[in-house]
Amino acid sequence: MITVITGENGFENDRLLRQIEVQFDGTPERIDGTELELKRVPDLLMGTTLFASKRLVIIKNLSENKSLWNEFEPWIARANDDVHLILMEQKPDKRTKTYKTLQKNATLHESRLWTDRDSVKAEQWATQEARSLGFELDKKSAQILVARVGVDQWQLFGALQKLAVLGEVTPEIIEEIIEANPAENVFNLFDAALNGNGSSVKHMLGVLALAEDPYRVFGLLSSQAFQLVALSLGEKSSAEVAKDLGAHPFALSKLAPHAKKMSRMNAKQLLALFVEADATLKSSAHDPWLLIERALLKVCLLGRLR
Repeated sequence: MITVITGENGFENDRLLRQIEVQFDGTPERIDGTELELKRVPDLLMGTTLFASKRLVIIKNLSENKSLWNEFEPWIARANDDVHLILMEQKPDKRTKTYKTLQKNATLHESRLWTDRDSVKAEQWATQEARSLGFELDKKSAQILVARVGVDQWQLFGALQKLAVLGEVTPEIIEEIIEANPAENVFNLFDAALNGNGSSVKHMLGVLALAEDPYRVFGLLSSQAFQLVALSLGEKSSAEVAKDLGAHPFALSKLAPHAKKMSRMNAKQLLALFVEADATLKSSAHDPWLLIERALLKVCLLGRLR
């Protein structure tokens, strides 16, 4: 029996592997596929031991061993029924003969990384995980948790483990206990600029500059500016715009009050401002943090003009 666990979502891959290991009555054999030699393959796929009639053999990253990966294909059909072979592959070449043969003869599990389009799925998953950890997470709390942490399952699970020891969990507790991810911090920065609060903008930028990449921060700011303009100029709800853009609905709902106050002229000015700042960042040798600060102070002026 052969199982292939593939895809870039390491959390789901590791969880599935642990489930298989728990169900196996014995000690799994772990093999580094990058160092595996062809002469060991017959024993791994066909052999049994004196101490166990069933074997669980886990080989990681075999596809990175190009020569063996190409020679592995004929051995797939010879796998002993008493050997459960697990191939852990993050990104195997699906064009190879070996992979195509595995598709026909093995059980494949392919996971993908979640994106902002999966925010609702992440909220539902967080609610279920919380219950399995012994506490309840209501809809509002789940929304705030995902907005604060993001959709990365490793980080979400770590946050849920922190919350599990508290008993009762509320949105206020989440905001106090769980550290915000960069996107949430940048939203607060953008929110301060939209409210015309220049002193807060300068302070927040100073804090972000200690640990964040300026180009990543500007990218997040630009994304939020584009979302705000889309909300302001369109006639759809924040939930509909979020679906169209693949953005987090909760994040869009926080931008909605600004969109309602923003005139069409100011929306176009905001967009032009970020286009200009983007071009300047790409072509200027000046400190990028200074350029970001200048752009946000211009946003502050727009906020005061509304």
